Formats: sequence, C-alpha cells, structure tokens
Amino acid sequence: MEAITQLSYALDTFYFLVSGALVMWMAAGFAMLEAGLVRSKNTAEILLKNIALFAIACIMYMVVGYNIMYPGEGVSSVWPGISFLLGGDNTVEEVLASGGETYYSSMSDFFFQVVFVATAMSIVSGAVAERMKLWAFLIFAIFMTGFIYPLQGYWKWGGGFLDGLGFLDFAGSGVVHLCGAAAALAGVLLLGARKGKYGPNGEVHPIPGANLPLATLGTFILWLGWFGFNGGSELKISDIGEANAVALVFVNTNMAAAGGVVAAAITARILFGKTDLTMALNGALAGLVAITAEPLTPTPLLATLIGAIGGVLVVFSIISLDKLRIDDPVGAISVHGVVGMWGLIAVVLSNPDATLGAQLTGLGVILGWTLVASLVVWMVIKVVMGLRVSEEEEYEGVDLAECGLEAYPEFTGAKGSGI
Repeated sequence: MEAITQLSYALDTFYFLVSGALVMWMAAGFAMLEAGLVRSKNTAEILLKNIALFAIACIMYMVVGYNIMYPGEGVSSVWPGISFLLGGDNTVEEVLASGGETYYSSMSDFFFQVVFVATAMSIVSGAVAERMKLWAFLIFAIFMTGFIYPLQGYWKWGGGFLDGLGFLDFAGSGVVHLCGAAAALAGVLLLGARKGKYGPNGEVHPIPGANLPLATLGTFILWLGWFGFNGGSELKISDIGEANAVALVFVNTNMAAAGGVVAAAITARILFGKTDLTMALNGALAGLVAITAEPLTPTPLLATLIGAIGGVLVVFSIISLDKLRIDDPVGAISVHGVVGMWGLIAVVLSNPDATLGAQLTGLGVILGWTLVASLVVWMVIKVVMGLRVSEEEEYEGVDLAECGLEAYPEFTGAKGSGI
C-alpha cells in the first residue's frame, strides 16, 4: 500500500507539473497573438511586456502572492493575512499519514498556480497595447500579481467567503479571466483610445494588426495550453475515475473552442458580409474561456453550445465596446471579461450544485474588487509617472520610444512612417 501511495503521489505530481508547463506555454500564445494584432511599430514592446510580466508574476507570487491566496488558515474568510516566501515540501511521512489527502507536491501546486497568475496579467497587456508606457505597465504588474489577483483568488480557491457561498469556478472563468479583463478595463478607461481610432462623430476606424499568421499561431498555442489549464485543474489523474474525468475535461475544452470558432465566423459573416479571421480567432478563445468555469459536468454537445454562445457574444461585445469608444486592440476585455461572465453563469446549465445567485455573487465580487483596486493602482501610477507615451512617441511607435529598436527593421519604411 505504501508503494502504491508513493507511485500515485509521483504520478499526480508529474501530471500537475506537465499541466503547469502547458499553461506556461500559453505565455507564448499571448505573446504571438498580441504581436500579430498590433502594428509592426509596436511589436518589440508588446513582446517585452509579455516576457517581463511573466517574470514579475513568478517573483511576486513566490514572495507574497501564493501565501495570500493559499494561507492554510486565513485570518477570516475575507482577509487571509500576509506571509512571505514559500515553505518546504511534503515529507514521505506526512504524505503517508494524510490518508490520501495529500497526493501531490506542494511545489508542483505553486508552479501550477503561478502560471495562472501570469495568464491573468497577460490579458491586460493586449488591451493597453500601443500607447501605454512600458514601466507603468510593469509597475502595475507588481501589484496585480502580488496582491489584487491573489486576494480574490483566496476568496474562491483558498477557501474564502465565495467558496463558502457555493460559488463554483472550476479553472477560472472568473478568478483568472474576468479578473484579468477587469484590470484591463480599468487601465483602458484611464488610458484612452489610440490616436485615430475614433472619429469626432462616432466613427470607428479599424487599425489592422501587422501579422495575422502570427496571431493565428498564438491562438493555436493558447488552444493547446488550455488543455493544461482546464485538465490540470482536476488536480489528480492516478485512478480510473479521475483519469476519465480528465479525459472528459479535455474533450469538452476542445469542443467549446470549436463551437466558438464556428459561431463567431457565422456571426461575422452575417453582420459584416465577410468572414473576419480575427473574429474567428477570438471566437476560439471565447469558447475556451466560456467552458473554463465548468468543463467537467457538461456533455460534449452542451460544451460545444456553451462555446458557441461565447463565440457569438464576443463578436457583439467587440462591436459594442467600439461604439462606447473603449479601445481594446486585441479584444481581450470582450474575450476574457464578457465571455468570462457568461462562463460563470453557464455553470448552472450542467452542475446541479450551482445556483444562479451564488454565481452572480461571485461574478460581481470579482469584477467589483478587481476593477476598483486596479483603478486605484492605475490612478496612482498615472499621477506619479503617467500612463501614456507622448503623441509623438505613439506616432513613431513604442518600439523606438520604449525599447530603442524595431521588431522588423528591414521591413519598416522611413522613420515615423506609421507602418
């Protein structure tokens, strides 16, 4: 029995680590997606944001964030308290004495959780692209990954009051995606739109991305990484029941993404008379976000429908935000925020333990906390150092202004050409 326990522990730990590695690969997906959807003169800076935010997330979550989110015993169901740095790992004696309650390494749990934090922060980078100061963004990342995200994560996944209310969020439609979108919305509201995006009479001027093949590659990378995102959130694979559950999570994740693509493509065709590639890409991501709150209890058909509704919603949301003059270059607020809310509500369609009241409460708390806390942090940064590059720097491109180099120097035109 001892040997079986140790083997199961090793298998579940290994599965957790591999799932975390898949989620880490999503950082590459976000980087490629965002690099493809911005103009070439802003490519190097968006790539720098993505690799820097990942590093900041890892450090801040190690220093303080993980212990806020998973304090063991919090001070209360609202406030977990603060402690610093990671503790040790489980000993053989502790695992055997736990009676099966401890079935994976605590360090593997940290690794899996830290890549989720980075995912939430990655959502912000695309929404504020092409006009935010690099270091304003990176300073916000410190507070987002060290404090804002972990506190609302504690309320659900750390055993806080949302968990006690019966709020359900399997892998983070709310805790990760809605949180990231709310932080992005706060930044965009204070930052304003890119120059030339909107006309004086309400006109919306499209600003196409520079590299749609790259954006498509990024979407496929995210789709692949999402199997670790949702599949790893089952936390265990070492018995028949859990193995079957993981397989169903994988299938439902895949089917929701497929439903999102098809629905978004059809919706775009009906509305625009053309099948917009960027809408199809966002449809895939919308389907994935929608199923993340509950990928285990739906049938594959229902998962496809949940993803399809997400695909429709994301198209209408992108159009609506433009009408409101909320400029989001990559559609992150729509994909992760609007569809994240749909994902939380959709849990009631298949999980008998879910109640609409609890889901709406969780939705409102995550949205409200993250939006208000982020607004405060963004406003302080704005007062201290400013959020936005100068009009001339925006015209020249933030690659030159912030990084002193260009991503595609041999392909760009004369300096300041606006390409």
